[in-house]
Order: sequence, then C-alpha cells, then structure tokens
Amino acid sequence: MASRTRFPVDRGLTARMMTTVFLLGLLYAVFVVVLVAVHVQLGLILVLALGILFVQYFFSDKIAMYSMGGRMVTREQQPQLYGVVDRLVALADMPHPQIAIANSDIPNAFATGRNQKHAVVCVTTGLLRRLDEPELEAVLAHELSHVAHRDVAVMTIASFLGILAGLMTRMFYFAGLFGGMGGDNRNNNNSGGQLAIIELGMVLVSAVIYAISFVLIRTLSRYRELAADRSGAILIGQPALLARALVKVSGEISRIPTRDLRAAEHFNAFYFAPAIAPGASLSSLFATHPSLQKRLDQLAKLDAEMRHGVA
Repeated sequence: MASRTRFPVDRGLTARMMTTVFLLGLLYAVFVVVLVAVHVQLGLILVLALGILFVQYFFSDKIAMYSMGGRMVTREQQPQLYGVVDRLVALADMPHPQIAIANSDIPNAFATGRNQKHAVVCVTTGLLRRLDEPELEAVLAHELSHVAHRDVAVMTIASFLGILAGLMTRMFYFAGLFGGMGGDNRNNNNSGGQLAIIELGMVLVSAVIYAISFVLIRTLSRYRELAADRSGAILIGQPALLARALVKVSGEISRIPTRDLRAAEHFNAFYFAPAIAPGASLSSLFATHPSLQKRLDQLAKLDAEMRHGVA
C-alpha cells in the first residue's frame, strides 16, 4: 500500500493497515449476517453507510479544512512555506500537495486527502510563529510521509466503520428497524417483549463492535505516527532535528489554554502532536499517539544508526 516515493517503505505499517482494514471488514461482515438473521431491514442502513463512506472518502479534505477553519493559500501569500514544501516534494519525488493554513494558536500540522494527487497539508499559524525553518521542514516531512504511505486514506476508511457502528447503535435505540415482527393485537405483549429483547441485543452488539473498532483504529494511529517520524527523519537525514521540533511543539502545546485544547482534541488522530489538556488521563490503549518519550527514543536510536551507517 505504500506509494512509490523516496520515503522509505514501511512494511510494518503496510501490514498493520491491511490487517486493520481486514479485521474491521470481517467484523462488519459478521454483523451484517447477524442483522439478516434477525430480519432487520438493511435497506436504510446500506444507503446511509454508502452515503457516509462516499462523503467521507471523497470530501474528507474539505470536511477537515472546514472543521479546522483552514484556508488554502497561494505561493504569493506564503512563499517561505511553499519553499519548504517544494524542497521536500522534490526530495521525495512526489506530487505537490495543496497547502493550507488554519488560524489557531495551537502549534500543529496535519495532512488529509484520499491520495497523493488530492492531498492537503495544513499548518496552524501557531506553528509558523514558533518554529524556525529547519524545524518546520522536519514537521512537514512527517506530514508528507503520511501522504506517501497512504495511511491518511486508510484512517479515513477505518474511521468510517467506527462512525457507522455508532450510527447503527443510535438507530437501533431510537428507531424501529425490525420489519414484520410486531405481530397482531392478540400477541402484542409477547411480540413487544421479544422485540425489546432483540433491539437491546443489537444495541449491545453494535456498541461492542464500535469499541473494538475504536481500539483497532487507535492502535493503528499510534503506529502510523512512529512510522511517519521515522520516514520523515530519514528523508531529511536529521532525526535530531525532528526530535527538537517535537519537543518544542509538545512544550508549546502545554502552554495553550485548557479550553482551546479541549476544543481541538477531536482532531488528535490527525495532528503532528496531540492537543491534550493538562491533567488529562489518557490510557495508552486509547491514545492517538505514542508517548513523547517513545517517539524521542526511536529518533535517538535512528540518529545513532544513521551516524554509523546502519539505517
């Protein structure tokens, strides 16, 4: 699934992406079989699912830009930023992404889009103010690695399945989707009780599927961040520079008001560094990113390997 660029191929990431999509697909195939077995009317669910997938896959970049308040910028408006990206795409031998800026004091960046030809790399005004050009280049190399490895598209598809599970849970709870099970007036009590049990069972099943999807997606999210750190550092040849940028961004984020961090937390899976409010307890099982120390340790190890000609 890795694209043909000069970013190093990460077979571990490729295997994990394929495994995650396969397991999620299998999970939902089993769920559909269960729905058919209890005579659920699938038409509405399928229409909604296909509609959500279409919108999320083809318009994920526009949705992300709108949600973040990002705006596309031209070369004339941001010559320095374009210059950094120009060098990186030439070095990586990949198509030039669209470039956007979000007016936010939180120093961060993210990449979105379904493939290299429809990719957008967005940076915040807070990031541009705080990083020097080499540090900015290191962060953008990380983000372009996400585009090159196509893990942005895989995360979009995987996230869709999680959204679908949550949607089905709500639908089973609030709507009567079980056709032909109501019975006649003589059997209202029995059929009503049976219907309630089945509906409760389906709510529980869809909730379990959502929980499993959530864990699978978060596990993939943590690994893809490590993969992007490694690939981005190898591309620019300076793991220590990316580590410096990571420390600076993480330190600056800790100074952002808690209210602003909480408002941005739902974008954490796509950020360069997570926006976590001080005092927040985040289990490693539910984290979107590996710990800062784990990322720094990997970069330190990579730096040592590159110095000795191993990497």
